[in-house]
Amino acid sequence: MKASKVLSTISRRDLFKLTGRYGISSVVMGAAGLTGAVTLPNIAKAAESEYEKRFANEPKHTLTLGAAGFNPQNLLIERAGVLTFARDLEERTEGEIRVEFVGDNQICGQLSCAEKAQLGVIDMYSASTQNSAGSTPYLNVLDYAYMFRTRADQYHFLYSPESMDLLRNPLEERHGLKFLFSHCELRGIQLGNSFADKGPITSVTQLAGTKNRVTGTQLGRIAMELMDLNPVPVAWEETLDALRTGLIDGAETWASAVAYANMSPAVTQSVDMGFFCGTEHTGMNAAVFDAMEEHLQEAIMESAYLAQVYVQHANEAALVNTVGFTDPPMPGTIFAENDVAVSIFTDEARKEAEEMCSPEFQPAAWEQWRERINGWAGGRDTYQEIYDLVRNGNPHTIAENVEPRRWWRT
Repeated sequence: MKASKVLSTISRRDLFKLTGRYGISSVVMGAAGLTGAVTLPNIAKAAESEYEKRFANEPKHTLTLGAAGFNPQNLLIERAGVLTFARDLEERTEGEIRVEFVGDNQICGQLSCAEKAQLGVIDMYSASTQNSAGSTPYLNVLDYAYMFRTRADQYHFLYSPESMDLLRNPLEERHGLKFLFSHCELRGIQLGNSFADKGPITSVTQLAGTKNRVTGTQLGRIAMELMDLNPVPVAWEETLDALRTGLIDGAETWASAVAYANMSPAVTQSVDMGFFCGTEHTGMNAAVFDAMEEHLQEAIMESAYLAQVYVQHANEAALVNTVGFTDPPMPGTIFAENDVAVSIFTDEARKEAEEMCSPEFQPAAWEQWRERINGWAGGRDTYQEIYDLVRNGNPHTIAENVEPRRWWRT
């Protein structure tokens, strides 16, 4: 079923009626699980069924999950696992925990979701680590250029017990957030109309001097400056207009983000440079987690583990079959239907970019931030340890082959 058909077939008025009766979370979760014909009666029936199941028992805890920009439609494009996590947690705890999902930037946006979770405005959140790094700077630890070679490396790290000391524990201690799970892609440059007729980009030097949107990550800016990509801070919600109007030549982001944000009509070429993380993570306020009974804490972690496994496999399939992140894109995919060309860097082109910007080859440019992050991690050499871990401990180059592990159990 096309994701865009899940809720787009009903009017705003009917949607308001459904949410008024069953609540937005029951409507969203019901629509996300709909497999039959997409009609108002069927959506209503799915919402009612979801509502009855969710409200069968009185919850001990009701948690608000704010998701930046996500709804049932685009969660079938970028498989970030947010609704999978919420539904499994409710079922696993037999209603002791109820999750109120609030997406579509209604309660927080990419730059504010993590901060609002820190402040206790919401209990759980979903947003990219890079945009969240503005309020939670330890998340920059994921953004050293070319620290991860592949999506397999990223998943291997997130499943590893070492991620506790190198990512999760320092984030919790410094920022009060518990990192639960994440989708994994690597960032490239998504080019607008000015590159429509210039052929495939096969080297980063072809992009020298262009203006490109950058996220909230400080480390992403370092890499882009070293490659002469002129990082321009543009809020995610404003990126589409900036591409359409020519304010920027391109945007630093990942492929499924282009697809789910309806940015594909404004993008002519997706350049797969893979130069640092694109990680749409889900986390929660650590104090809220700590206040839970032990069996509910374990349930949260098990639901996070299930969501991580789901994301690992579902997003890999969606990249090929829904987004069209192949050269050429498969017919019927979002990239194919919007004439988005995909340019995948060769090993030589990626090495060229790596030598221009990575800490391995340009250590002086990274020294200040590297020392700062290492200090927050208790003196651990975060870059080198993660770099070595994924190269020496990960036998896989294909993401779906990475073995899932319960990272919190050493």
